[in-house]
Amino acid sequence: MLIGYGRVSTADQNPDHQIDALLRHGVDRDNIHVGKASGAKASRPKLDLVLELLREGDTLKVTRLDRLSRSVLHLVTLGADLRERGIGLHVIEQGIDTSTMEGRAMFGMLSGERRNRSHRPRRRRRNP
Repeated sequence: MLIGYGRVSTADQNPDHQIDALLRHGVDRDNIHVGKASGAKASRPKLDLVLELLREGDTLKVTRLDRLSRSVLHLVTLGADLRERGIGLHVIEQGIDTSTMEGRAMFGMLSGERRNRSHRPRRRRRNP
């Protein structure tokens, strides 16, 4: 089964772009779940619902990784959990499909790249 997840950060943002993309990629409207929460919030009830609905052999579809994870650690943990449960991940706009070897490699590289970016020391600018 294909299950889609989208997220907007504020109530005034419009999730239609995400919904349209999920529909175009085969997700039934009844299987699309959109949350309205900041990515930094620990509690995301719609994502929790989606993760509960997913079963072995299902695929979770999202438009972009930043709609799915709130941090690099969350992304890596979530990816490992999906893999262990036999659930695929398809990130539409970034061309990631973990049902393929290339997609698994791309997911690993992107999550590693995001981890490296978050751990780089920031250079302070000094006023001359």
